[in-house]
Amino acid sequence: MNKVPEEIYKRINNSIYDTDGDKWWSNEFSLNLLRVLFNPFRTAYIKKVISQTITETINLKVLEVGCGGGLLTEEIAKMGYNITGIDPAVSSINAAISHAELSCLKIKYDEGVGEKLPFDSESFDVVLCCDVLEHVRDLPAVISEVSRVLKEEGVFIYDTFNRTFMSNLGAIKILQEWERWAIMPPALHVWEMFIKPHEMKTLLWDNKLKWVEHLGVKPD
Repeated sequence: MNKVPEEIYKRINNSIYDTDGDKWWSNEFSLNLLRVLFNPFRTAYIKKVISQTITETINLKVLEVGCGGGLLTEEIAKMGYNITGIDPAVSSINAAISHAELSCLKIKYDEGVGEKLPFDSESFDVVLCCDVLEHVRDLPAVISEVSRVLKEEGVFIYDTFNRTFMSNLGAIKILQEWERWAIMPPALHVWEMFIKPHEMKTLLWDNKLKWVEHLGVKPD
């Protein structure tokens, strides 16, 4: 895969994470649904993978790339792991910092992009990237950076949208475009930026990361 062509990338509204970044923890904000609908299975899967692949979890260092307002970051912190969240949206980072303080959680947050992570090589035991890869301009660069900052026996856990007819119907048409059902902001996602599993496998292989499994999620 290559960088997303400019004519496609300019269609996605990534600015929402700055303009509405202060709303992440509001029950009225559409993206707060991630906390209710996605966090339960995400956190369960993350906990399972870590327990099955990492023997020594004391002082485990976790990085979440594209942490937004910290909805998932806080769940990982509550597991007792040392987690750092990074995001390019200053407004979202500020919301994450404020909410972590209110929750008495020790979380480090940094401003930055996945294409150029401001961390030393082999700094983290686990890297998370959830609902983010389909938003980035240069996916190969992001995966390369993830590989660089992971320790040799580290684990990369991600979720993203598969580029299928059903994802176009559900995530784009129903949730964003068709007014009768739409609950998400317009242009939150662009279907052409969704990623097929075989494309992720190739990127992982190209960056010396061993693919282990893909699990599907669909509406119930």
